[in-house]
Amino acid sequence: MDKMFCYQCQETLKNEGCVSNGVCGKTYIVANLQDALIKASQFASKNADKAMQIQIMNNLFMTITNANFSEKDIIDAILQTYTQKSIDELLELESVNLNEDQESLQELIMYGLKGMSAYLYHAYQLGFEDIKLFDFLTQTLATLLEEQSLETYMELVMKTGEMGVRAMALLDKANTSKYGNPEITQVNIGVGDRAGILVSGHDLHDMAMLLEQSKDAGIDIYTHSEMLPAHYYPEFKKYSHFKGNYGGAWWQQQSEFDSFNGPILMTTNCLMPVREGYKNRIYTTGVVGYDGLKHIPQKSDGSKDFSQIIEQAKGCKPPKELERGSIVGGFAHAQVKALQNKVLEAVKAGKIKNFVVMGGCDGRHSSREYYTHFAQGLPKDSVILTAGCAKYRYIKLNLGDIDGIPRVLDAGQCNDSYSLVMIAMQLKDALGLKDINELPITYNIAWYEQKAVIVLLALLYLGVKKIHLGPTLPAFLSPNIIKVLSEKYQLGTISNVEEDLQHFKLA
Repeated sequence: MDKMFCYQCQETLKNEGCVSNGVCGKTYIVANLQDALIKASQFASKNADKAMQIQIMNNLFMTITNANFSEKDIIDAILQTYTQKSIDELLELESVNLNEDQESLQELIMYGLKGMSAYLYHAYQLGFEDIKLFDFLTQTLATLLEEQSLETYMELVMKTGEMGVRAMALLDKANTSKYGNPEITQVNIGVGDRAGILVSGHDLHDMAMLLEQSKDAGIDIYTHSEMLPAHYYPEFKKYSHFKGNYGGAWWQQQSEFDSFNGPILMTTNCLMPVREGYKNRIYTTGVVGYDGLKHIPQKSDGSKDFSQIIEQAKGCKPPKELERGSIVGGFAHAQVKALQNKVLEAVKAGKIKNFVVMGGCDGRHSSREYYTHFAQGLPKDSVILTAGCAKYRYIKLNLGDIDGIPRVLDAGQCNDSYSLVMIAMQLKDALGLKDINELPITYNIAWYEQKAVIVLLALLYLGVKKIHLGPTLPAFLSPNIIKVLSEKYQLGTISNVEEDLQHFKLA
């Protein structure tokens, strides 16, 4: 089988589907093995014990866009999941015969489950779990093996959103319990004169272990892309060698990794096909895999030994400087709650008239320049609420502040989108409103992969309406399902900055 079909990410070919190799860089072989792993996970879900539920959670996270490109890793996961059938048999199993709308909803649920698995994985690494979420994950996977009515699929869509909220709350509790509540932080974006390790991805547990093991090694630790918000947590600030953030969003890594000079640690998804210039100094860990790279495994007690990457760093040159200055973040829900009176005063005085949620993902397509121009075009009495790497389109712009409140409030990673929900709920209660949709909030969200899908479903479950998703609506949504979501929730997409500012009444 030298063909594939994948349309799970925003950059899928022609917004229709990748059919030979993925735009993300995965081969048709890897794509088909990932499909087999999902099928194996579904069959294993029927009678899954706790150990198998953990395996299935890992499997789904492994198949998220840009997480694992390794044929060996995926084959191993299939064999650990479903040994009663061979891989060839799994590939040959016919899918359920669904119509276009049933298939659309099934994919929407499946991608929501993948995103939710990422949140469950991170929480589990920190010792937090919720059996109700594990049960929902496996029960729903098993349910999707059989054809369901459109009504049942829609109910599952909303239930997935509900469980998504629960999963995000679990991860928020795990992170803040371990590392404290994020606080307002000025993060250095320049470089020092020592060699360093660059950490990308999302896993704070990996970051904590690496910081502790490298504290006396004479090197510095830098964050990249979605790891930037690690600087916001009080627990990490005790490490003097935690130097700053290097570069921008995930899609810039091929040039930025080359210029960093030191080793790179990929802790979760957002890995791109690896270039020769840095192939000998990039490491994977956790669910990340890429054939030919060094992998740092997890021991039975949950710990990891980062000595190899630390030793390599000692012999490297310092990073090449890309920029200077700093950026400000740390506006998760607890920090914004602490600023609530100041924010409310600005709202009541008419100094803040609108909040604009611009969270989500960044990507390499030129169409995403829209978000930079949109941020620049917002009136000066608007405040941007963000989480995820979409912020790199505007967080380094000088957009100013309103009475000392920055006009870009970064809550953290895409994993921290829960904070955006909590901030909205806090504002609703503080202003005495009955419905979250009465708030002066506009939702203009950029999406890329499946964690954005579970965030969308969570917002829909909470009753949030008039969400605009871009640069395009997901290719896996059929015209009829788009119509239903548009009529019930006013879900839409973007056009151009000028028209959208007028549409949102922000001009």
